[in-house]
Amino acid sequence: MKKPLVLIAVVLLCAACAPAPNTTPAPAETTATPLAPVSLSVDSGPQAPGGTVPPTIGISWDQTSKDQAVDVAQKTMTDFARPRVEEKQWANDLARWLTPQATAGYSAVDPANIPASRVTGPATLSVDEANGYGVMAAVPTDAGTYRLQLLRTGKDAPWKVNRLTPPTP
Repeated sequence: MKKPLVLIAVVLLCAACAPAPNTTPAPAETTATPLAPVSLSVDSGPQAPGGTVPPTIGISWDQTSKDQAVDVAQKTMTDFARPRVEEKQWANDLARWLTPQATAGYSAVDPANIPASRVTGPATLSVDEANGYGVMAAVPTDAGTYRLQLLRTGKDAPWKVNRLTPPTP
């Protein structure tokens, strides 16, 4: 007789914890109408108010910015291409060069799985003169050329690596 009472108590407890069903009717579908004509990209006309885009997006490039980006890319790959370093030490050394998002992502990497063990040449940049907030760098290693995305939040902010892309086979 005890088992049926326990089962009933469990069923009642589960029913009490279950969320109530949503009885609110779904809103009727509406069609949005644009308030202004939509400008498509590239050759269909300007998207910026007044029809012009600033020559740079907030930060202009100078040689110091380029040198700093090259330096960070080179140092990042030097710390990255160390497959024989203990995991915690590797992640801590690499984190100083990374954005917070990249730090979180690369903290789970086992350095033993990295095919590169040394940098074999200088980093080179692919600069978009209209964007002073980001740049791509290519860094040659003994496993091929890695591509690094570097970002900064302002002209005087340090460059941080957001992504390391391994060489394509």
